Amino acid sequence: MAKASKAVSAKKPNVFMQIGLFIKQIIDELRKVVTPTAKELFFWSLAVFIFVLFLMALVTGMDFGLGKLVLWIFG
Repeated sequence: MAKASKAVSAKKPNVFMQIGLFIKQIIDELRKVVTPTAKELFFWSLAVFIFVLFLMALVTGMDFGLGKLVLWIFG
């Protein structure tokens, strides 16, 4: 059997170094953000609007249909 080696624990950086690293990582991620053009923003907004209208119609149809079904069964 192999003997378990003693792992040397790495020293944890202090709180201020952790905060500084966190802020550096935030800035690095924000540099990757791409702002959409006005045309892209318009078409994505239009797509979301159409999708919401579709879901509203679907839920309304299901509500109406299931309501009629319940009234037919129990009414």
